[in-house]
Amino acid sequence: MFKYRLLVHSASQVVTVRNDAKIIAARGQEMRHVDIVEGTEQCGVSVLIDSNGKIAFVGLDTDVAFEFPDVHKEVERTIDARGKSIVPGLVDAHTHPVWVGDRVHEFAMKLAGATYMEVHAAGGGIHYTVEKTRNASEEELYCSLVERLYSMLSTGTTCVECKSGYGLEVDTEIKMLSVIEKARKEVPISISCTYCGAHAVPKGKTSQEATDDVINHQIPKIRELMSKEELHVDNIDVFCEKGVFDVNQSRRILQAGKDAGMNLNFHGDELSPLDGAKMGAELGALAISHLEEISDSGIDAMTKVGSVGVVLPTTAYILRLTPPPVRKMIESGMAVALGSDFNPNAYCMSMPMVMHLACVIFRMSMPEALVAATLNSAAALGRSGDLGTLSVGKCGDMVIINAPRWEHLVYQFGCHNQTISSVIRNGEVVLDAGQCCG
Repeated sequence: MFKYRLLVHSASQVVTVRNDAKIIAARGQEMRHVDIVEGTEQCGVSVLIDSNGKIAFVGLDTDVAFEFPDVHKEVERTIDARGKSIVPGLVDAHTHPVWVGDRVHEFAMKLAGATYMEVHAAGGGIHYTVEKTRNASEEELYCSLVERLYSMLSTGTTCVECKSGYGLEVDTEIKMLSVIEKARKEVPISISCTYCGAHAVPKGKTSQEATDDVINHQIPKIRELMSKEELHVDNIDVFCEKGVFDVNQSRRILQAGKDAGMNLNFHGDELSPLDGAKMGAELGALAISHLEEISDSGIDAMTKVGSVGVVLPTTAYILRLTPPPVRKMIESGMAVALGSDFNPNAYCMSMPMVMHLACVIFRMSMPEALVAATLNSAAALGRSGDLGTLSVGKCGDMVIINAPRWEHLVYQFGCHNQTISSVIRNGEVVLDAGQCCG
């Protein structure tokens, strides 16, 4: 039995993001910098992962040799990262990856000028995917999810939030959650599972009827399965939006989920300024996503209680929305995180591309984007205690980049297949030179 699982050595630089493992999130101006261990011409940087997949050491090669003199005899695998840089595994804080049936035809509609809600009202959007997903077998959903998760791994994502929400009734929602549960056990990626039964109002129901169904039927059944440990659901989501679930209905749904032991992590203030962010902050939401139409009072409320704002550049880009006021959010002291919003409406699963778009569209700096895609996105999922930084004691999740400086991961837009050399989760290499090891 080896004492250590992996030693990566000779790197040009290792971006720990934060050296201190106790930091839960970076807020406001704290997002402007990342901690880096720089190598020299004579000496590179090492990361050592123990047999439990935890980080045992980050520092210069000479220091690891001094502190662990027998490491080369005690380590299972070594990687020479000469000329390369290392960042923490990326965390995608918002995705909808369980569905069948693409919506490429709707992309053409949007390009022709149709709005999201116009497509939705015409029977497309979420309702189109709901029909396909309800008719799909669990095996079909599982196979498509696994393929997507490995694609995410190939872009450097080692932890992902996965939502249900294309069932809108109890049986299909549980089918989707069961698929996520199976993937959690079988795919080498960390998963935060989100129940999103209030993603839309089902055809033939009013929003009030849908609210009552979620609270009185869906959540109790999911809570029962959680108590039996047949499902592990971390978060509850609701689409708090004009024409979907209003603020009061959303509040009731979120409170019911909170009472069932789920974190509050929901869609707010995306298309309409409903002050969903303020309502979520009042409930103590862990995170609120989108926020394109967030008010100043919503920003203040989230900042005061510490709710993480999850912003989604692909949504603003694809739907041609006014971007969320990210600079104002950061300057207020909010912790801002990033997600891909991968779904049939926004087909992007590459967090390096998301970081690039965040820099260009949201005017974030590259350090802010990296913090938002690692430490803060982990915080949005309640996972920053073990993910999001390369700090001693945390999980050995990291991305090795084919460049001496980490910024190339953001700078080389759409080139993650070339820029990513290896993806490592818990000290295990799950992708090596573009090939997933699953």
